[in-house]
Amino acid sequence: MYDMGARKRALALVAQGQSLNSVSKETGISRYAIRSWQTRIEPGQRASSPCPRCQDDPGTPESPAAYAYLLGLYLGDGCVSPHRRGVYFLRVVLDNAWPGIIDACEEAMRAVRPSNSVVRVRKQGCVAVSTSSKHWPCLFPQHGPGKKHERRIVLEPWQQDIVDAHPWDLIRGLIHSDGCRTINRTTRLVDGERRAYEYPRYFFTNLSRDIVRLFTDTLDRVGVEWRQANPRNISVARKASVALLDVHVGPKY
Repeated sequence: MYDMGARKRALALVAQGQSLNSVSKETGISRYAIRSWQTRIEPGQRASSPCPRCQDDPGTPESPAAYAYLLGLYLGDGCVSPHRRGVYFLRVVLDNAWPGIIDACEEAMRAVRPSNSVVRVRKQGCVAVSTSSKHWPCLFPQHGPGKKHERRIVLEPWQQDIVDAHPWDLIRGLIHSDGCRTINRTTRLVDGERRAYEYPRYFFTNLSRDIVRLFTDTLDRVGVEWRQANPRNISVARKASVALLDVHVGPKY
């Protein structure tokens, strides 16, 4: 019998992409036990839910708002990688400084695929939130070889419908992954005297022009004014627009 701590550690190592053989050698736990933990349905859990995109009449994922948020996190800090027997891992790597975002990522993964387990793998300075399914490429068709900024990133029509219905969730996911809210400090001349003042602003940075365009198109849809300093940096500094982002996104937490 293995305790829960040993079980969680073994599953976390598998979630990192290690083989069952290597995990078995490292932990001393049999491959049979680890495999059974991967497939076991715990009391109160549902059996694996069908993929909404693999049906004869494809539909949208469960909890479209959570999907839009998870899509933003994936486009910023996530990847889909193949494992064995047609299984894929979805991983989003997040900074330890933002435990609330780590929690929100896990909640979104569970909402989109309720029957799938989610694990957190702690690394130096960050946490990889991971979950496995055969259907992540169906749900994230932007998956492909190479880095995201080196290939085209275009939403499928069904994804665009979700973003149109839940634009703020996508924006929040993108900012939580590749954006920030900062206080800009500067000076200006008032009645001949130079005075210091400060104001909040939001930044979003991504190497992919397609992802930047998706971000700015969605900002346009919700009435947020933005400025592009260079091909990969977007700034939102107008008072009314910052106020909108404060309501729907806010500082990282």
